[in-house]
Amino acid sequence: MHARLASIGPEPLVLDEVVRQVSGTGAGHGAVVTFIGTVRGENAGRRVRWLEYEAYDRLALNAFASILEEAREYWPAACVAFRHRTGRLELGEASVVIAASSPHRAEAFAACRYVIERIKQVAPVWKREFFEGGDSWIEGAPARPDDEGARHDAYRRACG
Repeated sequence: MHARLASIGPEPLVLDEVVRQVSGTGAGHGAVVTFIGTVRGENAGRRVRWLEYEAYDRLALNAFASILEEAREYWPAACVAFRHRTGRLELGEASVVIAASSPHRAEAFAACRYVIERIKQVAPVWKREFFEGGDSWIEGAPARPDDEGARHDAYRRACG
């Protein structure tokens, strides 16, 4: 089940596919919330030219499965799906897409926000930023998946 709800790879991301997964559950949910993370043109005062994402796919999928389980624990009626991209991405391209559906909007918003917070915290995905004059790696996955403090922080941000 998790393999179809979360994935990682070099293929361009299609939000409509992820939305179909969460809205085609037959649950009659009244809300679908989406998030698209795109490559921005400026970071830390530097003009970004492009990004490259690398991941340890097997571990990333394990982390994604844990994130889905956590979201299910907090919002049992919600359905969440997401995709993360790897490889070279140009300005404006989507690096992550998330969709969450639930009977009510509050749960869908919270579940969607929780997923992006946890991806940033625990997924073994690394970002290399290429900017005018150089490049640098951006710190990723600062927390362990079993770090309850990080999980609580993500929940607080999602419901904040």
